[in-house]
Amino acid sequence: MQVSDFDFELPEHLIAKKPLQQRDASRLLCLPTTGEPIDAKITDLPGLVQPGDVWVINDTRVIPARLMGTKASGGKVEVLLLEPTGESHVWLAWGKSNKPLKPGTMITFSEGFSAEVLKRDGKNIEVLLRADDVAAAIEAFGHMPLPPYIDRPDSEEDKERYQTVFAKHAGAVAAPTAGLHLTAELMAAMQDAGAVFAHLTLHVGPGTFQPVQVDDVNSHVMHEEAFIVPSETAELVNRARAEGRRIVAVGTTSLRTLEAASVEGKLQAGAGRTSIFIYPGYHFQIVDALLTNFHLPKSTLIMLVAALAGHQAVLDAYEFAKAHNYRFYSYGDAMFVPGLKQL
Repeated sequence: MQVSDFDFELPEHLIAKKPLQQRDASRLLCLPTTGEPIDAKITDLPGLVQPGDVWVINDTRVIPARLMGTKASGGKVEVLLLEPTGESHVWLAWGKSNKPLKPGTMITFSEGFSAEVLKRDGKNIEVLLRADDVAAAIEAFGHMPLPPYIDRPDSEEDKERYQTVFAKHAGAVAAPTAGLHLTAELMAAMQDAGAVFAHLTLHVGPGTFQPVQVDDVNSHVMHEEAFIVPSETAELVNRARAEGRRIVAVGTTSLRTLEAASVEGKLQAGAGRTSIFIYPGYHFQIVDALLTNFHLPKSTLIMLVAALAGHQAVLDAYEFAKAHNYRFYSYGDAMFVPGLKQL
């Protein structure tokens, strides 16, 4: 398949630049078994629950990973923290400056909070962060790493709303956006309808927003991300599958983790890293259905959704969403995909 097979035009006004006033006020496009997509609301999710469903959520927590600083020369620098290297207070990062950031460059973010560039490899740098309490300094002076299509400064509201209500383990530099719609009240209503929630962690990296640079889908190389599958989640999912109950992934990050951590149809507990790339033709081991947002044209995420729902079904659903003024991308509306097995 060609990457261009996943292209579509999107008017600028349909890109959601801010969250709605209420988390659960978003619209929900449901793919049906036949006919046109169904126009619904996120608060209709309890009605989509089948008793015994396991809904798997990603409990990663977005860190305020964008740091604004200055060099000794006075030049401005932006550093996007990606992940710790394993050495004390050393992070892999992306650096943006008017000149390449060379090893030895000192960057000041605030009084008492600075960084030294240790290595540089293309756009990647390694920085040693210095502060009395590095984690607290990142929280205090960092900015939320909003996607590039949200072309505005981040605000205090983003610190709450670009984060799920169940975010627990810090490490993501992008939100698992399908989970942004869920509130404690909505999740309780889904549980009352028979849903069981299971947690896993995938620390979403910035590669989720990077454009695909090749023409042939098969030639694309995915970015790598760290994940953890708790033993309770593996047991819950495997028991549900053995009993014929549905596994519903809340977001593409949950789906990718479930599939990456599975061997011969069994979810394995533990920690690892994955660069799994899911596109049409992929055989799903674990996931039956998906709750997801609307994704960028020609992105790996729309390819993933097409693998589960069918290529033409997804393109048709996106055209329906555009015609009915759905809001797109991270702060936008959602889509429920029952999966090819149920279409």
